Amino acid sequence: MSKTIKCKKSLTGRLWMALCFIALTGCNTSTPEVSRINNGDTPTSSAPNNPTQPQTPTQAVALANRNCILIEDGYGSPGQVAVQAEEVVSGLEIPWGILFISATDMLVTERPGRIRLVQNGQLQSEPVAIVPVTARGEGGLLDIVPHPEFASNRLFYIYYTADRNGSSVNLVERWQLSPDNTSASPDKIIVDNIPVARFHNGGRLRFGPEGMLYIGTGDARNPQSSQEVSSLAGKILRVTPEGEVPEDNPFPGNPAYIIGIRNTQGFDWLDPSTLVITDHGPSGELGRTGHDEVSVASAGANLGWPPIYGCQDREGMIPPSLTWDEAVPPGGAAIYTGDAIPEWRGSLLMGVLGARHLHRVTFEPQSPAQVQSHEVYFQNEFGRLREVIMGPDGELYVTTSNCDGRGNCPPDKDKILRITSGNP
Repeated sequence: MSKTIKCKKSLTGRLWMALCFIALTGCNTSTPEVSRINNGDTPTSSAPNNPTQPQTPTQAVALANRNCILIEDGYGSPGQVAVQAEEVVSGLEIPWGILFISATDMLVTERPGRIRLVQNGQLQSEPVAIVPVTARGEGGLLDIVPHPEFASNRLFYIYYTADRNGSSVNLVERWQLSPDNTSASPDKIIVDNIPVARFHNGGRLRFGPEGMLYIGTGDARNPQSSQEVSSLAGKILRVTPEGEVPEDNPFPGNPAYIIGIRNTQGFDWLDPSTLVITDHGPSGELGRTGHDEVSVASAGANLGWPPIYGCQDREGMIPPSLTWDEAVPPGGAAIYTGDAIPEWRGSLLMGVLGARHLHRVTFEPQSPAQVQSHEVYFQNEFGRLREVIMGPDGELYVTTSNCDGRGNCPPDKDKILRITSGNP
């Protein structure tokens, strides 16, 4: 059974030690009052104080996000909705991203540098393309996403780690798929020179509702870069399909859209202007561990890394909606928009790597930054789960990541799973 606490104005246990560390470094942080809750359920919270001045969307989200939920023990209660997982395909090596070509066909990236074709449920033996990657640590070929007009122009985008004159860089590059889906070629570099490290390497791509490309990057083991708007590290970046900076970005002339991120591998939209973001917690840097996060934010928000973490608070920075004392950490994430599992509609589903499960989070309808409930599915059934994405058939698709050196790689290697209703 997990132990959950709702934070408001004080701090106990290991987080108090972390706060003392912050205090010694001169950071001005505060944390909320702690009340214990059973079974991972969250009670209805009191509304935040009414601001005396009109608030920007970012400020409004920050005000609504003061009730941070900390899971002290375990990860959450067992899932209550009947669901099942069907194997779509196996034989993959660290699949990271999925691009649906049609209802039956998809492109899949493998971190060692291969783009694979799944056609009518069968993994084709020859790669569509081999990308020249540097696949050390968490680097390599990561996400893939279609151009908004993919059906007509066959363009898609990949995030990968490359060697550049003896040094590694991350970049986002646009490619074009052949008419028969069997080959692809590079077209244009969209964003270059994203910082690289063995850990906290980012890699998630998504197109937003307005047609802009969003890019999740890690802090590349340089925490302070997350707070530097001029750095591409530790951010969600926003650019046009051609790689230009949109005029309405929150930092003029800069691709930075949300800052203060450690290492996001998952985000999706609660509404056209509000993102829910999953983020990795620290793995020893600054004397901190654990505290992976689910946060809700909008343009210009600062998620606070490294000045704050866990349920700590600081003016101008947004604490998470949900965090765990133990390391989770999260992979990909998607808002469930299908009809096959009606109880899940509007929920966040996120893959979990170290804790090996699929996590569902619901939010209060009138206060979208406030977690209403969260629960655990498929605990230890399929190992490490990476990508989570809605398919064109309205079903949820998940990839395993058991062959990445941190899991137990089975003889049939990694898989793509389809999550469907378990009701007869």
